[in-house]
This record gives sequence, C-alpha cells and structure tokens, in this order.
Amino acid sequence: MKPRSSAAVAVLALALTATACSSGSDEAADKPVGGKSGVNEPSLPTYKVAEDVTIDSPTLKRAQEKGKLVIGAKSDQPGLGFEDKDGKRSGFDIEIAKMIAADLGFSPDQIQFKTVDTSAREAAISSGQVDLFVGTYTINDERKKLVGFAGPYYTAGADLLVRRDDGTIGGPFSLQGKTVCSVTGSTAIREIKKPDYNTTTVETAKYGECVEKLLAKQVDAVTTDDAILMGYAAQRPKDLKVVGSPFTEEPYGIGMAKNDKALREAVSDAIEKHDENGDHKKAYDATLGLSGSKYGGASMVDRY
Repeated sequence: MKPRSSAAVAVLALALTATACSSGSDEAADKPVGGKSGVNEPSLPTYKVAEDVTIDSPTLKRAQEKGKLVIGAKSDQPGLGFEDKDGKRSGFDIEIAKMIAADLGFSPDQIQFKTVDTSAREAAISSGQVDLFVGTYTINDERKKLVGFAGPYYTAGADLLVRRDDGTIGGPFSLQGKTVCSVTGSTAIREIKKPDYNTTTVETAKYGECVEKLLAKQVDAVTTDDAILMGYAAQRPKDLKVVGSPFTEEPYGIGMAKNDKALREAVSDAIEKHDENGDHKKAYDATLGLSGSKYGGASMVDRY
C-alpha cells in the first residue's frame, strides 16, 4: 500500500466535474450520491464475518457481551456517511465500518450506527457512547491526546464548494473579503480562520446547513474535505462545483478509546486486509466513486 500524495489528492478533487440542483430547501442532505438507474453501476462487496474473535480489548469484550457494536458515524455526507428518510445508511465510511465490524466478529445486523456531530466525537468515544467512530475523522496529534486512531484508510484534502456561476473563487487565497461556512470543530474551519486567508467565517452543526446557506447566497463558499464536498456537488450539478484546489491533507482514521491498543492493532490489521483483497476499492467505486471521482489508492496505515 502506498500513501496518497498531495498531487493525488488534487487529482481526486479535480476528477469531479458534476455538482447539484435544488431549490435551497432541506433537500441539501435528503438523498445519497448516485441516483442512476443502477445499470453498470459497481456493486458493493460483502464481508465475511469472523468467528470466535479473541482480542484483549475491553471495548471489544463489552461489545461482545452486549451482542452489538456501536459505531459513531455521520448521517449528512452523501457518498461517505448518509442516512436516508427510511433510516438506511450508505456511503464509503459506512462500508469501512462494516468491513471492520466483520473482522471483529459482528454482522451488519449487529452494528448499531449512532449519528455523532463533529464537535462531539471525542466526548462520545471517551464516554463509551460509541465503540468506534468512522466518519471523515482526521487523524492529528491534538486529537490523539484524547482518543486512539487506527488508519488512515483514506486521505482527503480541504477544498471549496462554490456556486456554479461564481468565477471569482479559484482557491483559498481568492477568499479575501468573502464569507465561508464550515462545521464547528472541523479541521477546515480552524484552517480557514487563519489570518492568511482574510475571510469571514460562519459555523454550523452540519455540512448540509452550510450547503443550504451557499445555495441561498448567504455565504460565498463551503469548506471541508474534498471527499465530503464531492458528494454535495454530485447532487446539484447545475448549481454547485468543487474548486479543485486542495490546501490541506486530511488522513481519515477510525477513532476509539485512547488506551485500547489491542483494538487499535486489530482494526489496523482489518484495514490492511481489506485493502489487499480489493474490498477497499470496490467499496469506494460503489459509493464515493459515483460522484465521478477516481479511486486514488488506499493510504498507508500508520501504527503507533
């Protein structure tokens, strides 16, 4: 496995030429990426559930006693972590969660997905509300002080979502004097607040709220990881576009209890296994890949 370079991240973002069309209602997060007839679309892989899993992990032992694995996830990110009106979850992160759960001995019907907002992730993990968190969760040293990480399983880069007819924004340094929206607690909002960019920022609890503000012309751009923006753009190709100039690197990891090293190692093993057997690429192609982005390869797992 090879780590993705900054150039590869840029290519990934530039691969998206489709974006979305809507009236500016709650429709910003009410449907998954795709929406095609299903003809010639890639199929999701299935994951064999391991039996008699024995790992010296307090988190896993509690989950085994309960007969369910509680996984924190996002619900408003098309192509990554999305929950439709019927409660069905879909997206690349959801597939990553399922393949990890299978290796830990849990079938899909033994997974309890729990929606956790960006600003509440560390608290949900530390308090035991969730056993794992899989949802565009960037690994960084600050967060490692609070939680443990396995991964990365994917590397994204912060980019900008703008209105299709706006030709004034070509990257982060063209944002001077403009208003940018992102989610509270995200790495993107911390980055874009730096004096170098000279922007006004608006923070929300969910990315879908930022997208609605963009469509309503209340903000000039939305910033977060390009992988997230691709999903929103793919819903509204007539109204929105991704700029295609990533300005950070965001390695996505799986969050868990800080000191549960045995679980961290087991999850890292699972990530590598599903990369090597092709599940990782198949899951990507059938989810985030439907936005038009091309698979750029898995990131190299960083064990610590």
